[in-house]
Amino acid sequence: MLLEESELANLRQEIENRRTFAIISHPDAGKTTITEKFLLYGGAIQEAGMVKGKKNSRHAVSDWMEIEKQRGISVTSSVLQFRYQGKCINILDTPGHQDFSEDTYRTLMAADSAVMVIDASKGVEAQTRKLFKVCAMRGVPIFTFINKMDREARDPYELLDEIETELGIGTYAVNWPIGSGKRFHGVYDRVDDQVIAFEGADFRHEVKASRLSLDDPILEGTLPTELYQQLIDDVELLSGAGDEFDLAAVHAGKLSPVFFGSALTNFGVEPFLEKFLQMSTPPTAREADIGRIDPFDPHFSAFVFKIQANMNKAHRDRIAFMRICSGKFERGSDVWHVQGGRKIQLAQPQQLMAQDRSIVDEAFAGDIIGVFDPGIFSIGDTVCDPTMKCVYSGIPTFAPELFARVRQKDTLKRKQFVKGVEQIAREGAIQIFHEPNTGMEEVIVGVVGVLQFEVLEYRLKNEYNVEVIREGLPYEHLRWIENTDEEFDYKTLKLTSDTKVVQDFQGNYLLLFTSPWNISWALDHNEDLTLSEFSENA
Repeated sequence: MLLEESELANLRQEIENRRTFAIISHPDAGKTTITEKFLLYGGAIQEAGMVKGKKNSRHAVSDWMEIEKQRGISVTSSVLQFRYQGKCINILDTPGHQDFSEDTYRTLMAADSAVMVIDASKGVEAQTRKLFKVCAMRGVPIFTFINKMDREARDPYELLDEIETELGIGTYAVNWPIGSGKRFHGVYDRVDDQVIAFEGADFRHEVKASRLSLDDPILEGTLPTELYQQLIDDVELLSGAGDEFDLAAVHAGKLSPVFFGSALTNFGVEPFLEKFLQMSTPPTAREADIGRIDPFDPHFSAFVFKIQANMNKAHRDRIAFMRICSGKFERGSDVWHVQGGRKIQLAQPQQLMAQDRSIVDEAFAGDIIGVFDPGIFSIGDTVCDPTMKCVYSGIPTFAPELFARVRQKDTLKRKQFVKGVEQIAREGAIQIFHEPNTGMEEVIVGVVGVLQFEVLEYRLKNEYNVEVIREGLPYEHLRWIENTDEEFDYKTLKLTSDTKVVQDFQGNYLLLFTSPWNISWALDHNEDLTLSEFSENA
């Protein structure tokens, strides 16, 4: 693809203006609330919806699935795009609930950085640790927002120390809180050397703020005496600590800039967003089979990281979410579907605001687009310029921990049942297995958490009009059989009586075990057997 010098300059400018990040947290840390405030600043929405509301009240725009509105939780990742201060921002809002962690893992593969939201009174929680590990594995830069300062909070020094100790990452407090709970009066911005103070906060509505220098005589009269003195002492202590802010360490995932604030009262969110845009990077290079692909390469390339069926129930459609990794996407142009081995046109390319969509004519590296999927895409697929033909590294599928046998109540609805579980499995929401040579006569469903079973049953009933019977199975561990040579025959395996051989819908052989002891027994009694805890879709 030959571009004029002016076209290359425009391409570079568009890509440099992109920011693509995921928001991660433990449930109820305020992740969805802070996402909504970002959208308010970008003018994408006019009024934020409370996540947990009474019947008929507003709901968070990023929680579009009906079950999310009912429960007040996020169970599926959503994509939100808006513009702010000349930047085009793509937010990947992930489920906080641990039962949907695999959707979050996949989504993190599409992000260039992550915003980690932490509850100021609870600190680092279990799901925060898990999600941080995924970011650390990929060296994803992490920005920390310590939320809910409008409630009683733990000591900020203690919170920073916990982040460093528990997560093994350095911290740098970009701002510093002045009190907490009813005595939360604002933050000191260490970069701009200013105090951002509340104006008339009543802790129920969004608050106004004013900026004052540390030596402004008005400040001493604005803050209670003890908080003013505590602030002066804290600033002196932080200055004397000698820690320098290292942006290169931030980009390498070794140092996390930390911000304090309250998403509920809208305090500290906009200053955080502004600093994040200054400190975060444009789209980064990605690994492929032909080497690292530069985002500024004019050849278009992208990979599928999520598939969602029935976002619009009236149309029974299926959307493949793609992260553009390089170049520019143009509507109507031919692309190469690597796994399908053929040229295609990406139908109805859309940019998204949760379930709301608009058709787009062009998009650039860093953007997330949704395209109509007639059933040809799988998670991890690569699409690219036909002259490029690269394959991006696959997205790992992790082993589920809970298993159940699922069948439809009404035998006349077998066709709808099979279609439903297959489509939901292709989205990555569940994993489905069957015993060899039985097809889909009996479906074994594997999930990470119990809530996934409930969502499966809910969606089968509401989207496919199928009620199911679920029977729990005793298996707790799954391993993929990596032996692929022609001489391998699963029938010759020596296994304990409570170990089951199954296949996934791609035809791969797996083993279900009831305990770690059974796994060791299988490996000890089958000399050439090779097992894996995850499978990579490539």
